[in-house]
Amino acid sequence: MNSAGSAFTNLSWVDLIFLGEAAIRTLQISIVSIFFGTVIGIILGWMLAAGNVFVRIAVSSILDVFRSVPLIIQLILFDSFVSIAGYPMPAFWSGTIVLSVYCAALVAMVARAGIEAVSPNLRRAARSLGMGYWQDLRYIVWPVGLRAVFPSWIGVALSVLKDSALVSAIGYLELMRASQILTTKTQESFKIMLLIGLFYFLMSYPISKAGEFVEKKWQS
Repeated sequence: MNSAGSAFTNLSWVDLIFLGEAAIRTLQISIVSIFFGTVIGIILGWMLAAGNVFVRIAVSSILDVFRSVPLIIQLILFDSFVSIAGYPMPAFWSGTIVLSVYCAALVAMVARAGIEAVSPNLRRAARSLGMGYWQDLRYIVWPVGLRAVFPSWIGVALSVLKDSALVSAIGYLELMRASQILTTKTQESFKIMLLIGLFYFLMSYPISKAGEFVEKKWQS
């Protein structure tokens, strides 16, 4: 009779391919979420910096909710809500929407800090040269502010990439979910965790180095 351990298999090339496909899905949901979250976050950050007191209070209160409630709870609540409402979504889109909003809440604070980092004297000088409000934003505020907060935005992007692992809670087959499946199949948890860590490193390191390269180019 075979032992109980014979029911498990060792890691194979097929398993590595399975992890590679899961890594691609992790990148897909992260890139889409970071893109939309950044665009929405910049708009919200501008509203926080330039809006009247009522706009600032309203936007800040909403963002505080998304920054305070754990992401995994947001994912589960949103996925359950759309299902109960009769509009179930694929796990990719449910995860993308929640991750985008979460990213936007973080980017909004970064964008506001960037706008407020621009010297008022510099902005007054731009207006005295005949620039309108939108020209001031385009040619003065955003270029100067972006340089000030770009490292913080890189940190947000890396955070969203790593936090995308929580989307496994609603059934999306990304790296962490794939690792759970393989661990159950092979019982090689140590090797699988090493591989997962390597995959995350290979995805995160280029982003970090690209951010450093861009920052050095701006400073030179």
